[in-house]
Amino acid sequence: MLYQLKVVSPHQYSSNCTEPLPNSTNLQKTEISRSVLYRGPVDPANWFGVRKGFPNLGYIQVRNHLQILLLLVFEAMVYRCQEHHRHRNQLAPLPAQAVCAGGTRQRLDRDLPSCLKYFVNFFFYKFGLEVCFLAAVNVIGQRMNFMVILHGCWLLAALTRRRREAIARLWPNYCLFLALFLLYQYLLCLGMPPALCIDYPWRWSQAIPMNSALIKWLYLPDFFSVPNSTNLISDFLLLLCASQQWQVFSAERTEEWQRMAGVNTDQLEPLRGEPNPVPNFIHCRSYLDMLKVAVFRYLFWLVLVVVFVTGATRISIFGLGYLLACFCLLLFGTSLQQQDTRSRLVLWDCLILYNVTIIISKNILSLLSCVFVEQMQSSFCWVIQLFSLVCTVKGYYNRECAGRRGGPRDWRLPGADLAAVHP
Repeated sequence: MLYQLKVVSPHQYSSNCTEPLPNSTNLQKTEISRSVLYRGPVDPANWFGVRKGFPNLGYIQVRNHLQILLLLVFEAMVYRCQEHHRHRNQLAPLPAQAVCAGGTRQRLDRDLPSCLKYFVNFFFYKFGLEVCFLAAVNVIGQRMNFMVILHGCWLLAALTRRRREAIARLWPNYCLFLALFLLYQYLLCLGMPPALCIDYPWRWSQAIPMNSALIKWLYLPDFFSVPNSTNLISDFLLLLCASQQWQVFSAERTEEWQRMAGVNTDQLEPLRGEPNPVPNFIHCRSYLDMLKVAVFRYLFWLVLVVVFVTGATRISIFGLGYLLACFCLLLFGTSLQQQDTRSRLVLWDCLILYNVTIIISKNILSLLSCVFVEQMQSSFCWVIQLFSLVCTVKGYYNRECAGRRGGPRDWRLPGADLAAVHP
């Protein structure tokens, strides 16, 4: 607030950095004029998150401080209202942090409203691990750079454990990695104070074989290609989901959660000599039974459709594996569900591991499709066709400059315009 007063004049203490000589930096002439160091006076206060020229209320709204304050006030109001309601009616809090009173494992199979209440209470308890895997894939797909290779390795390590107990033993280390990795990436986005007028070592000489696209892919701090800090939002959501799943691993061992939400086990073999706790839903006595029949009867074919569309969308060596998997599953058909439990799961495990391997491979190959795309077009077009290389992240190349050089716009992928490679 005080920084917005008229007596504060940033022009009196701002730094004016001298432009480097052409042979003392690997920045292009157009890049030098757009670098944070050389495009104008550098206010040292900007590095601390303070900017001049915003009205007081507008400054708060731009930084989302007011929105965060409103959310905290709303959360406090909800908790206070709940405590007041329970104290007035002499009610005890619901066990296992439940929201709906009737949503328990014992009432799950009664009707559709009871099922909905159960999943409102314990959806993350049952499917939190899958949500974490989806969040990790979302982080990889949004960024496609060097940093998310580590996310892919952790995802592969968790999936190869297969058993829930083994994943639970690995999970604390994974949460620690996510917390430290998020802090490390935040420091990379913060970078050095530009008021020092010191560029990064990878910009000191033309002899250093690093361009702006490679720096962006490596997610290094830079004053021209500044790391995109909005990518940290998806990393934070992944850390949030992983932290909640860590609590689930601890809660599922307690008797209270097992009684309310059921037991999370990896029991593969069917029940032998024990009564089945789930009633027979084949005769469709309720809407919930109809929903169960639709899921267990047609979900297999829906998965095959998704696998086929994934393999047929882009013609590449990766898509060939999806098509072969689809044809193999079509060959077995629904008779696959009548085989031994372990035999069925082996095929699905292979398909899942192949999918994760393709995700990691495409992330690594994004170095060729986003950074060295011109070299690939001039000498290795067959590699682009074989792997269907497409840069899915914006900001690596200037569309107008690429068109003047005659490179990226003169070559077309099979069935797709290469403009998708250079958004």
